[in-house]
Amino acid sequence: MTEEVPNVDEMEYVRILRDLREDADKTQTQIAEVLGTSQTMYARYERGANELPIHHLITLSKYYGVSTDYLLGLSKNR
Repeated sequence: MTEEVPNVDEMEYVRILRDLREDADKTQTQIAEVLGTSQTMYARYERGANELPIHHLITLSKYYGVSTDYLLGLSKNR
């Protein structure tokens, strides 16, 4: 039996990144500091210009208290 893969908008996670940050009333600079990166690089993640590294995905998941599947747009469950 083959499990069906959900149809996912590959850029959904960039909207989710921005929404989570704005809902937490944080700036890009503040989130970049959490990740140990620059504001410029974090802005590139939010725009989708650079892919978010897995270690940053895990850090943000813990920071916001959401699942990695939620962050990636694979699940509506936080």
